[in-house]
Order: sequence, then C-alpha cells, then structure tokens
Amino acid sequence: SELAHHGPENVFISALKIIGSFSILMMINVQMTLILLMVTMIMVVFTIYKNIKMAPIFADNRVKIAAVNSSVQDSLSGIRVVKSFANERVEREKFHKSNHEFLFSKVKSYRLMGNFHAWNSFFEGLLYVVIIVSGGVFIAQGSLKISDLAIYVLYVNLFIHPIDVLINYTESFQKGFAGFKRFIEVMETQPDILDKAGAQPLKDVKGEIEYKNVSFRYNDDSNVLDNVSLRICAGKNIALVGPSGGGKTTLCSLLPRFYEVAAGSITIDGKDIKDVTLESLRNTIGIVQQDVYMFDGSIKANIAYGKSGATDAEIMEAAQKANIHEYILTLDEGYDTYVGERGVRLSGGQKQRLSIARVFLKNPPILILDEATSSLDNDSEKYIQNSLEKLSKNRTTIVIAHRLSTIKNSDEIVVVTDEGIQEKGNHKQLLEQDGIYAHYYNMQFEGLE
Repeated sequence: SELAHHGPENVFISALKIIGSFSILMMINVQMTLILLMVTMIMVVFTIYKNIKMAPIFADNRVKIAAVNSSVQDSLSGIRVVKSFANERVEREKFHKSNHEFLFSKVKSYRLMGNFHAWNSFFEGLLYVVIIVSGGVFIAQGSLKISDLAIYVLYVNLFIHPIDVLINYTESFQKGFAGFKRFIEVMETQPDILDKAGAQPLKDVKGEIEYKNVSFRYNDDSNVLDNVSLRICAGKNIALVGPSGGGKTTLCSLLPRFYEVAAGSITIDGKDIKDVTLESLRNTIGIVQQDVYMFDGSIKANIAYGKSGATDAEIMEAAQKANIHEYILTLDEGYDTYVGERGVRLSGGQKQRLSIARVFLKNPPILILDEATSSLDNDSEKYIQNSLEKLSKNRTTIVIAHRLSTIKNSDEIVVVTDEGIQEKGNHKQLLEQDGIYAHYYNMQFEGLE
C-alpha cells in the first residue's frame, strides 16, 4: 500500500527534478551533459537488466514464504493428530525444511540486491569522476570556467539524487509486483464450471431427478461412473450404499455440478442441469456432509449462512428443528457464542446439528446427506438421525451411508460399486435377493438380531 500510495508521487517529483536539472546542465555545457547522459544511459540499462534478473527471485520469495505459512497452518490445524502420533519432531523438521528453503531464497535475493546497489554506487561515483575529468579537459581548452564546473557539479548532484530515488523505486516495485502478480493470478483464475450462454434460473422445483447414461472420470483416469442411469421421484428418499470408491459421492457431486459429467446428462424436473444457472441449481440443493465446516464467527452467523438476510426468528426456528436450540440457550452468550476457527469449541455432534440447522434455514427441495452420521457416537447419532428425518420430510433426499441401520426405511436403496448400479429395491426386497446389500447387512448385524 505504501508503494502504491507514495510511488507515483515520488516518480512524478523525481521526473520533474531530472528534467529541470538536465535543462540547466545543458545550458551550462552541452558537451559535458552529453557525456553525463551516456554514463546515465549505461546506469539505466544496467538497472533494467538487474531488475529482470531479480524478478523471478522475488517471486520465489513469495512462493517460499507461502510454503512456510502453509506448513505452520497445517501443523496447528492438525495439532491433535500431531500430538496423538507423537510427531512433533516430524512437524518441526517439515517447518525447518520449508524455513530453510525460504532463507536460501531470501539470501539469494539479498545477494542480488547487494550487487545491484554496489554497481549503482559505482556508476554514481563514475559520473562525478567523468564530469571532473572532462571538466578539467574543457578548462584546459579554455571552453569552460572553473566557477561553471563548480556549479555544474552541484547540479549533477541534483540530477543524480532523483535517479537514485527511481532506482530504489524499481527495486521496491519488483518486490511489490511479485506479490501483486500472484494476487492477480488468483483473482483472475476462472472457475472450471460456468453458466452456459442462455442458462435460465431453475424455478418451482418439485425434485424429480434423473441420471441418463452418465459417465465420469477424474482427469485422465479410468471411469469412476460408466453409463449409469437412475431415476429418483420427487419427494422420495433413496439411499446409496456400496464399497468405498464405488462412486456414491461422485454421483451426488455431479448433481450440483461440482464436477461435469463426461457423458450423458442429469435432469431436475426434466431440465438438464447444464441449461440452468449454477446459482439457482445450487440454491435448490442442500448438502449435509460428514466433515462439517464451521466459519470463524458466532453460532448465529454460522446458521445464517444458509440464507442471506435471515431473521433471528428464522434462525432460532431452524435451530429448534435441528435439536440444537436448547443447547445454545445454555451457553452464556447464546447465539452470539464464538465457535472458534473451524468450530474447534464445539463437539462433532454439535457442529453436525448446526450444519443441519443451516440447511433447514435454506429449505431446499432436494437434499444430499453424505455419511452425515458416520463419525458420531451412538448417542449423538440418535439425535442427529432424528433431525435428519425431520429435514428429509417432503424433500427429495439422497442418502450416502455405511451404517445400514440409518437407511432401513428409505423408499429405495441403490447398491453402487465400481461396476455401476448392481441392485435396487427397498430394505426387505434386497434382503430377500440375498445379494450385495444382504451381505453388507449381515456383516454389520451378525449376532445382533
């Protein structure tokens, strides 16, 4: 900010000083001024060359300090994991490594800067030497008075000082521009998925979803989904089960267009999701995930994230539906309680209920529950499951679950493996088929029934 604030001002003032002093020098002695100009041009060319050399070094400084910051943040965010595995030494070594790389990069930049300033000081001294020597020659020839040479040397100082200011400015500019360039790169990064031309808002959504011959792959890997077709009636609750890596989460991530299908199409109420605006599409879908993200702020602010401009009454109603309102009232600051970075002051169950309250407030017609209770203890799961059942009522709901006890009452259960959809039916039908689902169910509940 200092560079942007004072930089243009310093450049303007220095330029005026250079032009003014150069004009006076020309009036005193044209020949000496032309000699002065030649040496000055050598300085300018040298400065440009050195700045080109320093630019990638300053950019590397930014990259290396970012790596140091990332290392520290990563270690602090996962401090409990670090302590539980007694890996403090490993984290210290990681930090020392990234810090050493930054130090090496910084030393390299300081060497270049030192070399840069040393040569500039040499050229400035050379200017005076050239002027005094050439002035002596002109005095000997009788074309210059000693008094004029003395005045000339004084004005040379006035000429050199603003040049020195500009040279220092170019160095500061390179440092600042390296960071600014990185900032611009980030700001100008285009999303992978954008609205197509002529996309229309998705309105009056009933919630009928259809996957038509959908295929998908990550980068150039083999297909995660291959020619998958699935129809979900409006208001129905379907569950996706199957082995990890089978494509359940991918199938759900394609619906709000977090990824684009490689082939086939997905429709909501008969409208291809590529033909509707992303904002309206994602406003239609509520997602409750296993890994809940809490923003650094109050409980109220985190719930209100589900709906812009939500009133206090709406926030409290959403909290009541999520079975978290009574707990919030027991806190000293109630809804204004600070949750900490990533919600560190809350338990897993409390964070999950707040995320459910957030979706209650959003009130979407389509709901995705991605293993929302898999990381909770039995008591927490009971409360959360009750909240999820309330949330799912009268909404098209897709549930991804490994705990089969949570999906027994689903309208339809779909078994998804890396070979696609293998089985479909309700709980009773799939048990009678004695296939993959029955195998999973018997493994989980063997000896309990």
